[in-house]
Amino acid sequence: MSELDDLTTSATRAEADSAEAARAAVESLPWLTTAIDDDRAHARFGVWGRSTVIDENIGTPVISRALFDELHRRAGADGSWPHGNAGLLHCYGYLLSLAETPYGLKRERWIGTDLAHACGLASDAFVPWSGATTLLARATAAAAGLLAAPATSATGIVHDRRTRVALSAQEGPAALAYEVAPSPVGPPLLITLFPVTDASSVLREFEDEDAPRLRWNAA
Repeated sequence: MSELDDLTTSATRAEADSAEAARAAVESLPWLTTAIDDDRAHARFGVWGRSTVIDENIGTPVISRALFDELHRRAGADGSWPHGNAGLLHCYGYLLSLAETPYGLKRERWIGTDLAHACGLASDAFVPWSGATTLLARATAAAAGLLAAPATSATGIVHDRRTRVALSAQEGPAALAYEVAPSPVGPPLLITLFPVTDASSVLREFEDEDAPRLRWNAA
């Protein structure tokens, strides 16, 4: 069975929505437990902010509460349903999500090629079970690099907190990174990284909102 088949099987088990099933699902993927343990040991979750597990496009959780709790337990990250660590949820939670969104499965950003190519990386740059570093480490580096040197970006203020979106291109397909400051004086924290098909449209929508809001499942 391929790693992708294993991933789908584990995600299906996790939908049983029990603590035992969620733990068994995570532990059935050795590369996943090794990655989360390594990320915890290196404090990588600390550079990511807060996210809701309720997807803004479909209005329902992308993973079960039991899986949400198990991932946060193993990561040693602060999570109080439905709000948790954005890096943990957007990387490892999305891998195990079977929720159908208008853009397909959440995991596609990591196992597909669109995001990697938009970041100027090799096709398999984010494949979670390959590479010398964890998926979270690779996503963190890519998002931080994009925010440091975007082709185009925009900022906004939501509840006295600074938000910023960065895109790898001004037109056409691009990688998008988003960060939110946890307080008016706090440093920004990463929220998400994903591919978009129309960079200029996303930027216009972000800048033209009458009432700025937290975007892309930030909490």
